[in-house]
Amino acid sequence: MMKLLTFIAGVSVVAALDNGLARTPPMGWLSWERFRCNLDCKNDPDNCISENLYMRMADIIAAEGYKDAGYQYVCVDDCWLAKSRDSNGRLQPDPDRFPHGMKALADYVHSKGLKFGIYEDVGSETCARYPGSRGHYQTDALTFAEWGIDLLKFDGCNIKPEDFAEGYSEMGFYLNKTGRPILYSCEWAIGDIMHGRKANYTAVMEICNTCRNAIDLNDQWESIVRIFNVYAKDVGNFSKIAGPGGWNDPDELVIGDFSLSPDQERTQMALWSMWAAPLLMSVDLRNIRPESKNLLLNKGLIAVNQDPLGVPGSVRMTIDQFSIWTRPVIPKGSVATVFFNQQTGGTPRNISVPMYLLVDGTASHYLITDTFTGSKLARLAYLQSLTVRVNPTGVAMVKMTPA
Repeated sequence: MMKLLTFIAGVSVVAALDNGLARTPPMGWLSWERFRCNLDCKNDPDNCISENLYMRMADIIAAEGYKDAGYQYVCVDDCWLAKSRDSNGRLQPDPDRFPHGMKALADYVHSKGLKFGIYEDVGSETCARYPGSRGHYQTDALTFAEWGIDLLKFDGCNIKPEDFAEGYSEMGFYLNKTGRPILYSCEWAIGDIMHGRKANYTAVMEICNTCRNAIDLNDQWESIVRIFNVYAKDVGNFSKIAGPGGWNDPDELVIGDFSLSPDQERTQMALWSMWAAPLLMSVDLRNIRPESKNLLLNKGLIAVNQDPLGVPGSVRMTIDQFSIWTRPVIPKGSVATVFFNQQTGGTPRNISVPMYLLVDGTASHYLITDTFTGSKLARLAYLQSLTVRVNPTGVAMVKMTPA
């Protein structure tokens, strides 16, 4: 949230209003993990980074239930740019892959009732060596506003880490100054971490709507586990800083891609929902598996992710190889709970935990609902135990509501 803010070009301290966005975690689609920097539109026209790809994804999101479920942002990532700015110093898209320009693409996405996100970098160049925003923050912010951009993913390549604070703050200021509501997604914290510096989550959340705090996610179970460990350790207490207007971002959802098992896909969706993380799909929606699509559209999981209390979940306890996470949700006194079986082999296992260790209130009884199915599982007294059965690398997820 741009509540305070900061210095511009190291000269003065100015005030900028809260931008009012991301009151719940943003939901949408982002091209990076699935399509990367595919520039080969001659031989692979359906999968290259081009206006055609984003238009087709917008069509599907609008027509096949994703928009109705809450997914609203269609986001471009790196490699959309031409190799140089125009004669006026403004960014321009690659003319062959985006022949109608970014405003026309934004207008198309908006015509579907969706929002349009774009990518740039706080440094002199993007990670893929296209023109970055450093030295052009004001110009680029105005350009994005004129194009009708709704979200800016601002990467952290090709800049000295000691310049992160100034660069991210300056772009935040100029985005706010345009008067257009542009959700600001920052990679400031992970940039600091990757350079061996301590992330200042308080500073980041004062100007950014989302805060990347883990390295890029790959379509691999090991990558999910690596990010899980970041959130389990919670170095810097970042989970306590996030809330409406500013969310921690563990990176994209790879549900529906190639490597995860059905249980592992359920685990990613459950954990991201518990963490109040942005839900940004990175999958080819044209040929997604039905079970993966149903998981991405699951009403119970999305309700937890979008819970208006906005309190991210945290590790409640660890028992053997089970990691148990809880998150307070509405109605008052209710708790969402995930039981994550970290075993990578073997057979499904049961785990039993007394209710009084899982809830913060002292209601006499709780109704237990399966988050995935909506089924009512039990009515348990405060001193009774909840027992669930969980597959290896899988989860059980329930909502406990005072009876």
